[in-house]
Amino acid sequence: MSEKSPLDREITARTDSYFNRTRRIVERFGDAHVTYAVFLRRPVISAPRLAVQWLERVARERGTPFDIDVKYPEGAWVGAGDPLLYLSGSFAALADLETLYLQKLGPPCVAAHNAYQMSLELPAAAFLAMEARHCAGFEMQEMMAYAASVGSAAARLEGAKGFVGTATDSTAHWFGEAAGRGTMPHALIGYAGSTLRAAEMFHETYPDEGLTVLVDYFGQEVTDALAVCHRFADLAAEGRLAVRLDTHGGRFLEGLDPAESYAVLERHAPQAIRRYRSDSELRHLVGTGVSAAAIWRVREALNAAGFPKVRIVASSGFSVGKCRVMNEAHAPVDVVGTGSFIPDIWSETYATADIVEYDGTPRVKVGREFLLRQEGRRRNAQGV
Repeated sequence: MSEKSPLDREITARTDSYFNRTRRIVERFGDAHVTYAVFLRRPVISAPRLAVQWLERVARERGTPFDIDVKYPEGAWVGAGDPLLYLSGSFAALADLETLYLQKLGPPCVAAHNAYQMSLELPAAAFLAMEARHCAGFEMQEMMAYAASVGSAAARLEGAKGFVGTATDSTAHWFGEAAGRGTMPHALIGYAGSTLRAAEMFHETYPDEGLTVLVDYFGQEVTDALAVCHRFADLAAEGRLAVRLDTHGGRFLEGLDPAESYAVLERHAPQAIRRYRSDSELRHLVGTGVSAAAIWRVREALNAAGFPKVRIVASSGFSVGKCRVMNEAHAPVDVVGTGSFIPDIWSETYATADIVEYDGTPRVKVGREFLLRQEGRRRNAQGV
């Protein structure tokens, strides 16, 4: 037996052992031409590129063709149980690949669906993908950034702005950019000793860039936002200044409490609080942290001080549900920074592959007949 290539050694080490054993058995008793159907058990947005590219690489290195029939183009909606693709080729060459291509397919499809929904819920806001800090290594980070780009591209077809960039240089290419976006973390505020001084340090170091200032470090979001605006009035007038709200869920934004939060929304979006709301929806509307009332309060203060062009960037738990509530409250948020498109329930990301055809004969385990190709379903029903 010839020595394995580095890729084959990697596949053997990372795949389920029963697939490795199956490959050896098939090589001993005779190869077959098989077709796999690959699907998820929940609705998703098709995001197959990473899996397909990996399969194409394996096919090249193994010197054998794979027929990859993608049934739903990238960005298309896929129903639960509908095969995303059919994969055909040598059973010996495909048997040990299932674990790895499923890993590269399921999570991006679910994350793309989440990004798509979030983008549609807040169509006027631009999104920044901040997945990196929440990922278990770079491979997951790459999958999540790719997914955000696919989901938001689908949402743009329906009029949403979607995700326009990411926080890291390494994944910026998915959004057609050369570098990641971002200005300052809380650590820089602490280092500078004041929000205003951190803004000055950033501007002195990067004078040609727009300035987004994190304003919640000292619990003085309104006060510090206005101080920065007055200091950089020229940037504010040019629309090159933004304030970022990241108030944590343990306190209200400066000047707010439950009563005042309701009062703010009564002024701007009374319909949002005049119907039944779940506890989580109320928290997003008038609770602690970055609520709709908090965003409206900062917008009020900026406008009253003569800074209508200063943009508001919001972060902190912007899931699909939170985006929906923000839209219902007409929250004046310009940019949302979030990694919350990463699937909450990881078991929903599990893709499955079943062989549905052996040497041209349709055959699949009982209960999975829905995976057969249309012609195969007819032949299977006839017992052929």
